[in-house]
Amino acid sequence: MMSEGYYLHLQPSETAVFGAAANIFASYIATNQVTEDNEAEMMKKAIRAAISIARYVEKVVQSDDELAAEHKIEPKI
Repeated sequence: MMSEGYYLHLQPSETAVFGAAANIFASYIATNQVTEDNEAEMMKKAIRAAISIARYVEKVVQSDDELAAEHKIEPKI
């Protein structure tokens, strides 16, 4: 019997947040903060932290495209 497969198609920003959340969650596991009783809540906490970091980065860091638009130059390809 073949196991059921799961497929996701994440956008680049979702992939970045997923990666950060996975790293944060792994740090919680490595520091023994995750138990069977709080696993779901700690995962949600890691996701919230990753989103918070992403929002802050978006606020304080200008991308190449934003800089190009601001200075009316074509971005490098």
